[in-house]
Amino acid sequence: MKHVYLDNAATTVIRKEVIDRMTTVLQENYGNASSTHSFGRSSKALLEQCRKNIAAYFKVSASEIVFTSGGTEADNLALRSAIRDLEYTEIITSKIEHHAVLHTAEQLVKEYNIKLSYVNVDRCGYIDYAHLEHLLQTSNKAIVSLMHVNNEIGNILDIKKVADLCKANNALFHSDTVQSVGHYKIDLSEIAIDFLAASAHKFHGPKGVGFCFVRKESGLKPLIFGGEQERGFRAGTESIHNIVGMDEALKIAYTNLESDKTYVSDLKSYFINQLKSNLSAVHFNGGCDNETMSTYTLVNVCLPIAAEKAAMLQFQLDLKGIACSKGSACQSGSNQQSHVLTEILHTDQLKQPSIRFSFSIYNTKEEIDYVIAILKEFASS
Repeated sequence: MKHVYLDNAATTVIRKEVIDRMTTVLQENYGNASSTHSFGRSSKALLEQCRKNIAAYFKVSASEIVFTSGGTEADNLALRSAIRDLEYTEIITSKIEHHAVLHTAEQLVKEYNIKLSYVNVDRCGYIDYAHLEHLLQTSNKAIVSLMHVNNEIGNILDIKKVADLCKANNALFHSDTVQSVGHYKIDLSEIAIDFLAASAHKFHGPKGVGFCFVRKESGLKPLIFGGEQERGFRAGTESIHNIVGMDEALKIAYTNLESDKTYVSDLKSYFINQLKSNLSAVHFNGGCDNETMSTYTLVNVCLPIAAEKAAMLQFQLDLKGIACSKGSACQSGSNQQSHVLTEILHTDQLKQPSIRFSFSIYNTKEEIDYVIAILKEFASS
C-alpha cells in the first residue's frame, strides 16, 4: 500500500537538517539558560542568537520575539493580555478564524464582559474590508484579530491593509500567521502588526515551540507566571533544542523560499487541474483555486460523492494510505461540521464531503496521480 501524506497544514515532516542540529544541542547544550555557570551561559548564548536570527527575518528587534509553546499560546498571550492588562473593551474578529482565537475571545467575553464583533465574510470566505472599517469607526478601544492565511480554505488576508485600518482607528492588530510564517515573507517594519503568532511545526520544524511577536512598548503582560524567562513575558525553562530546531527550520525555509514555493505551487496547480479533468461537478471551497488570493500550500475541495458515502470518505482514504483532513487538526475526532465551511457553504454543499489536501516539498506528482485515481474510484462506485 502506498503512503501519501497530504496533511501538511496540520503538521509537516521535520527536515533532516533540523533533526541533526537539535540532536547536537540535546547532546552538547544541556545547561539551563537561566544558570550563571558556563553550561548555562552556553545555552543562553544559543537562545539569544536564535532570537536574533528569527527577528531578522521579520525586520524587528530581538527583544520583540517571545518564545512560546506554539501558535495557540501566542494567540492567548496577545488577546488575553490586551483585555486583562491593557483594558481593551472589544475584540473584532471573524467567524472563520482558528479556534485558538475564537474560543479565547469567547472566554474573554465571559470573564470580562467585553464586546465581541464579527466582521462579515463573503461566500468565498474573504473579509469585507468596508465592514471592518465600519466596525473600527464605531468601536471603543478594540483589538482586531484576523489570520493571515486561513488554515482550512487557504484565503490570504491583506494584512497591510488591515494594519493600516487599525492604525488609523487607534486599534491594536493581532494576526495568527501560523499558516504563513515560513511560506511568506512578512516585513514587520512596514506592516503595523502589534502581535503575531507562529508555530515551528508548520514549516518543517519541531512541535511544541513557536513564538509571539510583541511590538515594543505594547504594555503586554505575561500569560504564564513563575520566573523571569523571556524577559518576564513567559515563565518556564526554555526548550533550547526546540528553539534551535525552529531557528534552523526557518532559516532553511526562507533560504529556499522561492524554489520551494515554485515547486509546491506547481503541485497544487497540477492537483486542481487533475481534479477538474477527472471529477465532474467538483467545487473548490473558499478561494483555494485562486492562485493569487490563496496560499500555494493547500486545496479544500467539495467532492461529488453521495452523502451516504461522505461520512466514511476520510476513513476510506486512510485505508488507502492517504493522509488528509476535513479541516483543522485541532477539531479531529469531532462530529461537528467545520465552522469555516458552515459559514461560507450552502446547505446542499455541506451534505457532500469536503476534504483539505495540503502540500509540501516532500510530495510528488506521482502521489497526486494516485490520490486522483482513488478519488475517481470512490466517486464512480
